Amino acid sequence: MRPWIAVAYSAPVAAATAVFLIYPIGQGSFSDGMPLGISGTFNFMIVFQAEHNILMHPFHMLGVAGVFGGSLFSAMHGSLVTSSLIRETTENESANEGYRFGQEEETYNIVAAHGISTMAFNLNGFNFNQSVVDSQGRVINTWADIINRANLGMEVQSR
Repeated sequence: MRPWIAVAYSAPVAAATAVFLIYPIGQGSFSDGMPLGISGTFNFMIVFQAEHNILMHPFHMLGVAGVFGGSLFSAMHGSLVTSSLIRETTENESANEGYRFGQEEETYNIVAAHGISTMAFNLNGFNFNQSVVDSQGRVINTWADIINRANLGMEVQSR
């Protein structure tokens, strides 16, 4: 197992240790700890919020944003790699069969992955002016164009 996998799995272990061991010791009784049942867990969360107002704590907010942000970036990374796989199998086999453990060559095309980012975010280097065009030179509007128009509209309204 790679070392960063062990580090990743240490987070839920640390959270369980905090909730099941450290918090009850700090409160002076193991009856204050979180029970294992679902209704007891919900009751614990409601009481914990009532006593400590944990939802308004900045570290809790950062933690929640980090968990959701991490899952978003994991999904984006997975879809990016999956969408740029180089098929080395037949139609009757899974695309996952194209990879053999320990092989040297890549099974995805990083150039295609960067092309997806160009289309998604309307990036052409640092030129943000209508960078996505079709073969006949017509602009293909993206969400960045919509945001750009909204920004221009707000700028006009503020004058």
